[in-house]
Amino acid sequence: MQHRRDRLTQPLDARERRQAWPFALGVLVIAPTLPLVVSSHRQVPWLALIAIGLLFVVSARIEFEVGSGSAVPAELALVPALFLLPATIVPLTVATALLIGALPALLRGQLHRERAATTVGYAWYSFLPAIVVLVAGEPRPGLGSLPLLGLVLAAQFGGDLVSTLLGERLAHGVSPRALLRPLLWVFLVDCLLAPVGLLAAIVSVDRGAAVLLLVPLMGLIAVFAREREARISNVLELSRAYRGTALLLGDVIEADDWYTGSHSREVVELTIAVCDELRVAERTRQRAELAALLHDVGKITIPKALILKPGALTSEERLVVESHAIEGQRLLNRVGGALREVGEIVRASHERWDGEGYPDGLSGEEIPLAARIVSCCDAFNAMTTDRPYRRAVAVPVAIEELERNAGTQFDPTVAAALVRHARTRVAGEPSASQRHVA
Repeated sequence: MQHRRDRLTQPLDARERRQAWPFALGVLVIAPTLPLVVSSHRQVPWLALIAIGLLFVVSARIEFEVGSGSAVPAELALVPALFLLPATIVPLTVATALLIGALPALLRGQLHRERAATTVGYAWYSFLPAIVVLVAGEPRPGLGSLPLLGLVLAAQFGGDLVSTLLGERLAHGVSPRALLRPLLWVFLVDCLLAPVGLLAAIVSVDRGAAVLLLVPLMGLIAVFAREREARISNVLELSRAYRGTALLLGDVIEADDWYTGSHSREVVELTIAVCDELRVAERTRQRAELAALLHDVGKITIPKALILKPGALTSEERLVVESHAIEGQRLLNRVGGALREVGEIVRASHERWDGEGYPDGLSGEEIPLAARIVSCCDAFNAMTTDRPYRRAVAVPVAIEELERNAGTQFDPTVAAALVRHARTRVAGEPSASQRHVA
C-alpha cells in the first residue's frame, strides 16, 4: 500500500508504459468517436451533463483505501450518467473528468505528469456499461431499472476485471490471483453505491441539477477516506518503527554471537519462501518474518559457554539453553505492540507437531502457523550449516530428515512446502518466493 502511494510521484517505468499508454490512447481515440458513429435517442441535458461532470471530478479526487486496494465513489456519478445522458457520451465525460480531477494532485506534486496524462486510460471501465444501456434502448430510469443496473454492474466488473488483470500483468508482472482480493473489495464498494446512484437518476430525470444532492454524500465519504488514510499512515509509521526495533535486535544478536545472527537471517529467507509456497495471509507472513529474525533473541541471556559448548549438554544445561524461548518472549513483551505478538511466536517456535517440544508442550494446530514455519526452517538451516558440536549435512540429507520427521517434529504441510523450495533451489529453478517477486 505504501509502495503504491510512493509510486504516484514517479514516472512510469518501461513495463508500465507498455500498459498505460495503449489504454490512454485507446480512450482518447474511441471516446470522442463513439458519439459520431453511434446514435442515441436522448438529447444532451446540458444542466445534468455539467452536474454529472462535476460529480465525476469530485469523485476522482476521493480515494479511500479498502482491503489491500483502493476505490473511488465513481459509481455515484456513473450510474446517473448512464441513465440520464446519451450513453454514447458517457465514456468521453468520464475521460474528461479524470483528466480534470488529476490536475490538483499534479499541481501539488503528488502525481507525476506522465501518470496524470495516462489517467484517462481508466475511463475504459465505462465503455461496456454504456454499450449495455445502448443495447437496452436507453430506458427512462425507475425502480424497474434494477435488473438493467445489475447488467450494467456485471459489464463494468467484467471489463474492469479483464483490463486490470491484463494491465497489472503487463505493467508489474502481478499474478491474477494476487489481484482478485483487492478487486473484490472495490466491486463491493461499487455494488453498495450503485443503487444510490440509481435513486439520484430517478429524482433527476426532469431536474438535472438534482444529482448534485449527492455531493454531501461524497463529502462524507471524503471525510471518512481522509480519516482512514491518516490511520493507515499511523499504522505504517508504527509498523516501520517496530520493524526497525526488530532489525536492531537482530543486529544485537549478531554482535553477541555471529553464528546465531547469521543463522537467524538465513532462517528469515527460508521462512519467507515457505510463506510464499503456502500463500499465507500477509499478516501471518509479516509476523513469521520478524519471528524468524528474532527466534533466538533470548540466547543473549544464556551464558556463551553453553551456547558454544562443543560437546553434549547435560540435562541441567539443556534446561538453561531451552529457557531462551521464554526469555525471548519476555524481551519482546517489554517492547510491546506488534512485537508482543511476535514474542508469542518466538516462544512457540521450539514446539513440536507431536507435542514433545518446549516450553509448553503444544501440539498440532495449537502451535501458531508462523511458529510451525519458523521451527521447520530453523531446523533445516541448523542441519545444513556447521554448528559448534557437529558438521553440516548436505541439503539432500536434510531434505530426507524433514520428510522423515514430518508429522512428528514438523507440521507435514509446512515440511512439504520447505522440501519443495529446497529442491527447486538445488535444481536451480525459481521457487514460489522468486516467482512472487518476478
